[in-house]
Amino acid sequence: MLKFKISVILLLVSSLTLAGTISGTVTFDGKTPKRKKLKMSADPVCGSAHKTPALSEKLVVNDKGQIKNVLVWVKGAKGGSASPAVLDQNGCMYSPHVIGVQKGQDLLIKNSDATLHNIHSMSKENSSFNFAMPKVVKEKKVSFDKIEEPFAIKCDVHPWMKSWVSVFDHGFFAVTDENGHFTIEGVPAGEYEIVAWQEWFKMKGVITQKVKVTDGESVADFTFKRPSKKK
Repeated sequence: MLKFKISVILLLVSSLTLAGTISGTVTFDGKTPKRKKLKMSADPVCGSAHKTPALSEKLVVNDKGQIKNVLVWVKGAKGGSASPAVLDQNGCMYSPHVIGVQKGQDLLIKNSDATLHNIHSMSKENSSFNFAMPKVVKEKKVSFDKIEEPFAIKCDVHPWMKSWVSVFDHGFFAVTDENGHFTIEGVPAGEYEIVAWQEWFKMKGVITQKVKVTDGESVADFTFKRPSKKK
């Protein structure tokens, strides 16, 4: 009887700790919009930071149709811990362009440029902030108390500068790389809805799909389709 109880306990512990990985690739279906050149000439520091013209990051698609900077998250997940969150201002552009943070987690904002920036959050659920970072101020920390869908952080000094932040109450999210790939590790076993968000499509164009997570790797590929023009 004792051995049976121990076996049941071990089985329950194993099921509670079972976790897997969700990975996939995000692609674009349709004619890719041409990326616009960013006009940085108003600030010589910004213009001189780039050997070739800087381009808009609103929609970045490689020659294989794979999309960079897509935010993917596990809806309804619990727990997990996110990596340290850093938002740098480098070459008068935000890096990364899209980032996820956990509620209450510090977001370290850096100024790697020898010029003045102004950081202005456009959050609605969380308190908005708006502060200057002169070239002598290199770091400042902020945090968010409430979960929130992606919102912009912009620079009021350089109007082309914009990044996107989303706040979660768990650590299971990722942003696609230049090959449109993402990986979310350590997701507790179960059935979930996976959400993919891309700036050009905004929240009205999010894609979702159901995924079952076990102790292995689950695949969740997404395709954003360019809307057809209305006649």
